Amino acid sequence: MPDYIGAIDQGTTSTRFIIFDRAGAIVASSQKEHQQIYPRPGWVEHDPGEIWRRTEEVVAAAMEQRSLGPRDLAAIGITNQRETTVLWNRKTGMPLYNALVWQDTRVADYIPELARAGGPDRFRAQTGLPLATYFSGLKIRWVLDHVAGARERAEAGDVLFGTIDTFLVWHLTGGAQGGLHVTDSTNASRTQLMNLRTLDWDPELLAAFDIPRQILPKICSSSELYDVATLDAVKGVPVAGILGDQQAALAGQACFHAGEAKNTYGTGCFLLMNTGREIVQSKCGLLTTVAFQMKDQPATYALEGSVAITGALVQWIRDNFGLIGKSAEIETLARTVEDNGGVYFVPAFSGLYAPYWKHTARGIIAGLTRYTNKGHLARAALEATAFQTREVVEAMERDAGVRVDILRADGGMVENNLLMQFQADILDRPVVCPAVKETTALGAAYAAGLAIGFFENLEDLRARWSVDRTWKPNMDAGRRERMYGFWKKAVTRSFDWLDSE
Repeated sequence: MPDYIGAIDQGTTSTRFIIFDRAGAIVASSQKEHQQIYPRPGWVEHDPGEIWRRTEEVVAAAMEQRSLGPRDLAAIGITNQRETTVLWNRKTGMPLYNALVWQDTRVADYIPELARAGGPDRFRAQTGLPLATYFSGLKIRWVLDHVAGARERAEAGDVLFGTIDTFLVWHLTGGAQGGLHVTDSTNASRTQLMNLRTLDWDPELLAAFDIPRQILPKICSSSELYDVATLDAVKGVPVAGILGDQQAALAGQACFHAGEAKNTYGTGCFLLMNTGREIVQSKCGLLTTVAFQMKDQPATYALEGSVAITGALVQWIRDNFGLIGKSAEIETLARTVEDNGGVYFVPAFSGLYAPYWKHTARGIIAGLTRYTNKGHLARAALEATAFQTREVVEAMERDAGVRVDILRADGGMVENNLLMQFQADILDRPVVCPAVKETTALGAAYAAGLAIGFFENLEDLRARWSVDRTWKPNMDAGRRERMYGFWKKAVTRSFDWLDSE
């Protein structure tokens, strides 16, 4: 068997192809960003064609780095930004409209309509999800309702829907010339159209959302041989793993036992706790989701706390205000001051996700005085990530009845030492970063490797996990609770900025 395994990691802001060896070490990697499109306030789009082009480019570039050919790769796994919605023409591959990104809020008007018949938790028993702008189902409906001829073409069988994993697999395995139309249960669980128990599309949900079943992909496990790639750089390589990005990070952090949790600090923050075979319905504002479904095994479930804007806030400060030139400079700017100067930044740009689920909230900066300078704003922006994470951790502990003694952290923001230390301080518990930081891509590689025997089993993967760095809490308890109290006060100021109807 070949010595390497590849992972396509298609994220909210960029696409990467990472090649791992049998030890899980990175041997080659290529990354390219794609455009963020904001046609109106609250609307966030991507060009699906650009995403596929970037995927082709990074796969070719990473293979070329080590002069590798298709015979050198045992398999390819795919991990992706979840909920982001694409509808395209089955015969041509052309998108009907730009991809509606998970952060997009244009579907908010549908929510009161659907909630009238059963409240915001109307579908929680089947899906584990509240009614929210976040999930794919309403995004599909918006395209069908607003793009001329889309619904008619969909009902005629000429339209395919997919989250980004589905769109990539279809192109990777032939596209209009016989491409495979599949997704896995982790991504399907984020559409609000799949029943968590049956792991299939639910007729009642499809009727409520007014979505024709024929546009939906087949739901598979997260780890199986789906097909082989037709792309030249990896032609003939098995495509054998699919995981939504946060579930992939859970696998990459080797959280295979119930009660183990991780937090990924990326564009948003996503904290997942493995709950085993049990479907735990949240009473504290969290989501219930499929964690993974490995080859020939029943599904494993998770509780998830999703925070929409964390790393994206740093990008916003960089791109919209020009306070920094590169995202990494936020730490340097924040260190020019000793504290936040009484400033609290609630980045509810797309409403508030867990644990509040208030789509009418909007971002605010509270506590401004003449003393405030850009260093305080930078520090408040970083601290917002840690405060939001604490809210999710507390909700998760109440739902699961389990204390999170150590928080496993990954994602791009773990490179920010100021943030990670403040996270440990505001949580009052250690935060650890693994030796292999690219846990999302690693999780996808694990899923693909398990499917074809490249890796032996889950315990084999657990043995590979190790800690690179630990941040321990070092803040006075009184100060911790005062700061958290001000944060809570600032959050309430963001509520109901927009009218609920």
